[in-house]
Amino acid sequence: MATDFPTMKLRLVTLLGEKFSEDIYEVILPTTTGEISVFPDHEALVTLATPGVIAVRYKKTDPDDTMEYFATSGGIIEIGRDHVKILVDEADHSDEIIEAEAQKALERAVALRDSAADQIELEKASELVDRHAVRLKVAELRRRSRRPRP
Repeated sequence: MATDFPTMKLRLVTLLGEKFSEDIYEVILPTTTGEISVFPDHEALVTLATPGVIAVRYKKTDPDDTMEYFATSGGIIEIGRDHVKILVDEADHSDEIIEAEAQKALERAVALRDSAADQIELEKASELVDRHAVRLKVAELRRRSRRPRP
């Protein structure tokens, strides 16, 4: 398929296998140094991904409200001139997240964190809070951007 804009291959791989593999124009990634936007012909880079939102723009001309979103756990990001590969434990597409359920799960995780009896329980509960907060954010982004992909 001929296009008038450059693309790159994005692959999102979880412990359960490949979650996403398509040609895209831009991906916004959560890293240890903050969010980064990656476009075709990006400098080669390997970095850590933090739990957060991955945003995907398919075409250069796509408006923000057509972007797709994934809630993801931390992992590794490999960037090349024509590809981005993200390896994470888990990732949820915005269509897989039910906002009300994500809100309830976040509330339960906060209660667990607040009642933690020791450091180990606190760390596990804090990870759950982070996970469900990201999932809730992705659900909210999907709700605000309901336009279908062209």
